Amino acid sequence: MSGPLKAARSTDSGSAGPSGTARIPPGRGARAESAADFRSHLATADVRGRRIWLYPRKPRGRYTRARRWVSAVLLLVLAVGPFVTIEGHPLLMLNVVERRFSILGRVFWPQDAAVFALGLLLFFTAIAVFTMAFGRLWCGWTCPQTVFMEMVFRPIEYWIEGDAPEQRALNASPWTARKAAKKLTKHAIFLVLSFVIGNLFLAYILGGRAWWALVTDDPRRHTTGLGFMLLFTLVFYGVFARFREQACTFICPYGRFQSVLLDEHSLVVAYDYKRGERRGRWRRDQTPAERAAAGLGDCIDCRRCVEVCPTGVDIRNGTQMECVHCTACMDACDAVMDRIGRPRGLIRYASLNGIERGERLRLTPRMLLYSAVLLALLCALGAILATRSPVDVTLLRAPGSLFQRTPEGRISNLYQLKIVNKTSAPMPVELRLEEPAGRLTVFGAPLQVPAADLLQTSVLVELEPEQIVSSSLSVRIGVYQEGKRVSTVRTAFLGPSSQAHP
Repeated sequence: MSGPLKAARSTDSGSAGPSGTARIPPGRGARAESAADFRSHLATADVRGRRIWLYPRKPRGRYTRARRWVSAVLLLVLAVGPFVTIEGHPLLMLNVVERRFSILGRVFWPQDAAVFALGLLLFFTAIAVFTMAFGRLWCGWTCPQTVFMEMVFRPIEYWIEGDAPEQRALNASPWTARKAAKKLTKHAIFLVLSFVIGNLFLAYILGGRAWWALVTDDPRRHTTGLGFMLLFTLVFYGVFARFREQACTFICPYGRFQSVLLDEHSLVVAYDYKRGERRGRWRRDQTPAERAAAGLGDCIDCRRCVEVCPTGVDIRNGTQMECVHCTACMDACDAVMDRIGRPRGLIRYASLNGIERGERLRLTPRMLLYSAVLLALLCALGAILATRSPVDVTLLRAPGSLFQRTPEGRISNLYQLKIVNKTSAPMPVELRLEEPAGRLTVFGAPLQVPAADLLQTSVLVELEPEQIVSSSLSVRIGVYQEGKRVSTVRTAFLGPSSQAHP
């Protein structure tokens, strides 16, 4: 069976490059590319590779309203996220500068590499399972790029410059005071918003309190932080003012992943070609029965679905890499169907089997297999978190030091001790030399590791000469909190017989 939705089985076309509908600029010829070669062109580039600036119409409809509510909630959560704390730690902080991370109030360090590795595997497996079942709902509803672009920056552009026809006419008109005022106003607002978003993301890196201390202090004392603020501002301004949909097409790899994740059971934004084809203009005096008798479907070829698409694709050609499942085409088509008295849903959430055979969304063996892997990773991550030691201890011999003889005749080694407290409360700890028997001395005050911080000190280990029977003697030290051992660490001890092997 042929039809545009068949293209959903493959979202890239070999060596021809990224898929996409070749958008024909107004007044330049044919209304649409043939289904045979739409995948060999990008929607945002002409045959010479020059960018075609998109002017998507303002979407209206039930899905657009729902996305606005979802975006409002997400933006609220994003805005307060760095400033919400659990036991004194941020809800989410990704401080790559200090290599300190806080997730749901729990502090993680680089030593928790296993946790991060499993977390990443869990994240990507969840994406695979979710995409197989529900397509690119993430891209259309919750991706920060889509939320900011379509729910913040684009509405401001509509407010200042008008809908797509007005924007196109404004850009084609000569420069006047009115045009300059509109452009300056829009880009000034874009810059301010980009500065706010840049600061917000910086707060996620530094933490809410550290960010507030940074912005309220003299900026001359924080040139590095100020530089990051300005860099984030320029990046976000460039993305939302100029790069726009190309961030999804050229940078984000998610669209390309779908070529191996989607199948005939996946829920996608789909055009019902069985109901819509053959396309033909709608006449007011033509009844649905007469239209069907003429071999025409419900699609009246108005191209409203293309005009509202923020990436410029024609969904009637099937699932494409550029489609972010934003549902704008669904709202536009439903509005047209309402006007001509036909049922909604010519473009809707559906699977290939749902269009061809009327099947409901169901679990497939591949979904079950991936879900089992997802559950196994989730259990492994839970086990690691449950057995995670509250401290991380590193004990290394002091650089450049060998052994020393004490006045009592014992052999001593000097070590550098680092203890990371992974909890949110100060932790008094005690070190005990467990193997072999000997003496352990900690320099300085009793060990009190600050909450979610690092303590460094020096430790001296002394052994009797007769205990050193090999060139590599292993010693074991236990770390105790309130009499309970919370960690152990092993290190090497050098003696007279190992002097030649520092």
